[in-house]
Amino acid sequence: MNIGNAIKQVRLHFELSQVELSERTGISQTSISQIESSTKNPSKRTLRKICASLEIPESLLYVLGMDENDFPASRKQAFQELYPAIKDFTIQVIGKRKSKMLH
Repeated sequence: MNIGNAIKQVRLHFELSQVELSERTGISQTSISQIESSTKNPSKRTLRKICASLEIPESLLYVLGMDENDFPASRKQAFQELYPAIKDFTIQVIGKRKSKMLH
């Protein structure tokens, strides 16, 4: 699970800089950078702040943060076959939230 990468994907999707996300959340830019680079794990409270500021449910971050190492060997092929479609769908959901956020 790479939740930091998922946060970065969503932040970039919303065309926000780390500084802008920091201002929205009250989390330091340094902490956001450390989370996105996976040198620091976000607390549940931090995740809630980030999700609230982006107006997305936490579950979307968990979906985007999944990778094949999260699954046993017997399920990796299923993950590889299904995950691209799941990721695309998740990004579409986020895109709809983006358009609401901009209005």
